Amino acid sequence: MTRRSVQYTTSPLLASKTPLWRSKFIVAAVAFGFLALAGRAAYVQVINNAFFQRQGEVRYARTLELPANRGRILDRNGLILASSVVAPSIWAIPEDIERDDPEVRAKLKQVAKLLGMPQKDFDKKLADEDKTFVWIQRQVDEPIAKQIAALNIEGIYQRKEYKRQYPEGESAAHIVGFTNVEDHGQEGIELSFDKDLAGKPGSRRVIKDRLGRVVEAVGDSIPPVDGKDIQLSIDSKVQFFAYQKLRDAVTANKAKAGSVVVLDSITGEVLALANYPSYVPDKRKNLTGEMLRNRALTDTFEPGSTMKPITIAAALELKRVTPQTLIDTSPGRLTITGSTISDTHNYGTLTVEGVIQKSSNIGATKVSQKLAPREMWESFSSLGFGQKPQLTFPGAVTGRLRPWKSWRPIEQATMSYGYGLSASLFQMAHSYTAFAHDGSLIPATMLKSDQPAVGVKVFSPENAKAVRRMLQMAAGPGGTGPLAQTVGYSVGGKSGTAHKQVGKGYASNKYRSWFTGMAPIEKPRIVVAVMLDEPSAGSYFGGIVAAPVFSEVVQQTLRMMNVAPDLAVKPAVVTKGVEESF
Repeated sequence: MTRRSVQYTTSPLLASKTPLWRSKFIVAAVAFGFLALAGRAAYVQVINNAFFQRQGEVRYARTLELPANRGRILDRNGLILASSVVAPSIWAIPEDIERDDPEVRAKLKQVAKLLGMPQKDFDKKLADEDKTFVWIQRQVDEPIAKQIAALNIEGIYQRKEYKRQYPEGESAAHIVGFTNVEDHGQEGIELSFDKDLAGKPGSRRVIKDRLGRVVEAVGDSIPPVDGKDIQLSIDSKVQFFAYQKLRDAVTANKAKAGSVVVLDSITGEVLALANYPSYVPDKRKNLTGEMLRNRALTDTFEPGSTMKPITIAAALELKRVTPQTLIDTSPGRLTITGSTISDTHNYGTLTVEGVIQKSSNIGATKVSQKLAPREMWESFSSLGFGQKPQLTFPGAVTGRLRPWKSWRPIEQATMSYGYGLSASLFQMAHSYTAFAHDGSLIPATMLKSDQPAVGVKVFSPENAKAVRRMLQMAAGPGGTGPLAQTVGYSVGGKSGTAHKQVGKGYASNKYRSWFTGMAPIEKPRIVVAVMLDEPSAGSYFGGIVAAPVFSEVVQQTLRMMNVAPDLAVKPAVVTKGVEESF
C-alpha cells in the first residue's frame, strides 16, 4: 500500500499569512491571566489573609459557651429560696442515628420512655435525617441523663446546663419569680436581679470534625464567672405561715383571691409578701394569669376605711383637731352637693378617737372639711399615694391620686374615708409605717438590712402615737376589728370594706375586705396588711374576714422574731366583729 504524503507548505490554511496583532493578543491574554491569578493569590494569601483564615476556621473551629452557675436567692437567715442544679439537655444529629438497626430502635424507645415523651413526638424530632442538630429535651434530671448516656447511642448527645429549683414552692413564688429555659429571669427577684444572678459565661475554642464532634481543643479556655447570691429580707418561715393562713382564709370565705404583706417597722424590710392563688415556680405547665399576678403590688383598689386614720393624722398635724375634739355625726346621714354620705348607725356625737373606733364616714368627712384640698392632698402624697413604690421589684403600680385642684367638695369628702383614690395593699402597709415609726415614713426594701431605716418625717411623734392609740381602740372592744387581737401582744389597726368597681359604677354584692395594723402598739415592730377579694361565704366586712388573718400572722411573726409579749393576760374572747361604715 502506497503511503500518501502531505505537503504542508502547499496547504492553503498553513500557507496563509497570520496577522501579527493576533499572536500578540494571545500572548497578552495568557500573560494577563497569569497576572490575574498571581494577583488573586496575593490577595488571598497576603492582603485579605485574615478573612479567609476566619472562613476556613468557621468550617472546623467552634467557640463553645461554658455556662455560668446562676447565683442563689436566700432568705434573711440564709435558707435557700432558689438555686441551680445540673440538668443536662439532650440533643441529636438525626443523620448519625442508625434507625434501621433493631438494637438502636430498641434503645431509642428506652430514651423516649425515660424522657416521658410520646413515641410519636420523639420520632418526629428525629424524622428529618438532613438535620445536623435538634433538641430532644431541655434540662433533664441528672439521673435520667446518666441512664440515657449509658445507652451509648450514636447521634444522641448531651449538653451541660442548669435549671432552677425553688424549695419554698408556691408560698414564695411571687417573690422569687422564675427563669425561662435559657436561665434568664422572667418574674420577681429572678427578673429584678437577673444581671447579678446570671454571672458571665466562659468559652472554649475547639476543632470539630464534619459530624460536629470535638476532636481537639485550641488555645486557652475562659472560665465562667458564677452569679452572685442575693440575700433577701424575707423570712421564709414568716412567709410560709402568712401564705398558709391566707390560703385558709380565702378558702373558708370562698374569696376570689387574697394577699398579705408583713413589714419590719424599724428597718423597712419586707418580711413576707404572699398571694393566693399561687403557683409552683419550677412546674408551670398549667400556669394562668390569675395565678401569676403579684396582687399585693399589681392590684389597686379603693382603700376605704383604712384611709380614715391618715385623714385624722393630717388634721392633728395641722392642729385643726385634737383627739378629744367632738364631732357631731347625727343623724347618721350627711348630704353634700346632692350626694348623701351615711354611717351604718347614728353614732351621735363622737370624739375624734371615736370616729376611728366606730369607723364613721360622717365623722371623717367633717374632719376633712377642716382641711384645704391642697393640705389633704399633700398629706396623702407624702405617704406615697399616687406614686410608684421605690422598691427593687417588678410590677409595682402607682395607684391613683388626682391633683387637688380638680377636687369637688363631695370628692374631698369621699376621699377622707377611702373612695375616689386607689392604692395597692403594699402601699397601704407602707403608709402605716409612718404611724409605727413615730411619724416618719421609712423606705421599704426587699434586701436584708440590719440597720434601722432613716425615714422622712410626715407627722410628729406625738401625733403618730395619738393615731396608734386610736388604732388600738379600733381593734379592741367596741371597735370594728376586735378579731385582730392576739394573745400576749397589743395590736392596733383599721379594717376596711369597699364595694368593687364594675365599669363606671359599683357592684352591690362584690367587696374587697382588708385590715391594716401594727404590733406591739407602744413600740411597733411590724406592720401587717391583709386583703381578701370578693369573700362570698356570707361575711364580707374587713373586721370579720381579714382581721383574724392579721391576728394569726402578727402573733406568729412576733414570736419568730423573739419579741417579748407586752400583755400579761390574753385579750377578751370575741365571737364576731363589728360592722363598719364603708
